[in-house]
Amino acid sequence: METLTGKVALVTGGSRGIGAATARALAEEGADVAMSYVNSGAKARAIVCELEGKGVRTAAFRADQADPSQVEGLIRAVVERFGHLDILVNNAGIAVSGLIDNPENIIDDFKRQHAINFGGVVAAIRAAVKVMENGGRIITVGSVIGTRVGTVGMADYAATKAAIVGYTKGAARDLGPRNITVNVLQAGAIDTDMNPATSDFAPTATAGVALGRYGRPEEIAAGIIFLASPAASYITGTVLNVDGGYGA
Repeated sequence: METLTGKVALVTGGSRGIGAATARALAEEGADVAMSYVNSGAKARAIVCELEGKGVRTAAFRADQADPSQVEGLIRAVVERFGHLDILVNNAGIAVSGLIDNPENIIDDFKRQHAINFGGVVAAIRAAVKVMENGGRIITVGSVIGTRVGTVGMADYAATKAAIVGYTKGAARDLGPRNITVNVLQAGAIDTDMNPATSDFAPTATAGVALGRYGRPEEIAAGIIFLASPAASYITGTVLNVDGGYGA
């Protein structure tokens, strides 16, 4: 049974990895799907063609999540194309690592990480709630590193992921009267282009995971679909960990 027929969803960073898996899962549930991308235009167009084959409306838009004006333009473009917006999935993000006392750190990279991982989420939520009707859903893909770092060099990344949890809880309070739910899904180590299970870092990433393996993008998408579905209508301001037991 398709649970999201008639809904319009936007997935930021939807051209690959968790974003692409989420776009596919939303389409399987009957939602029309918009996605954003920055550099992966060819991959985004391929996903659009794939989703059109599932019988839903879909489109890809180029937008840099580090630029609030582009994020606002993205939301406007989605509404102009599809007529409304019901589900916002804040998935776009980057990971920049480095010991805080390393003099070779490129500070501009850390600033861009903050602008995308936190600033882009805030900008998207602020723009979306201007057009989202009562009963909408906002889901942000976070990281368990925002709660338990577990390794060196991740302080700045962890800070961006912890910040969206606090913002989500506040937004859930603000938007509760409109029956708009706002939640975070904190992902564990997931096998994507950014963090492949074949990398040298993989043994470290899975050492503290109870299930002893990387997760699949589809396993994150399943959690997002749940939070977007009618079954999650009484869940807001919460954090769902999909991490294989990393935080256990």
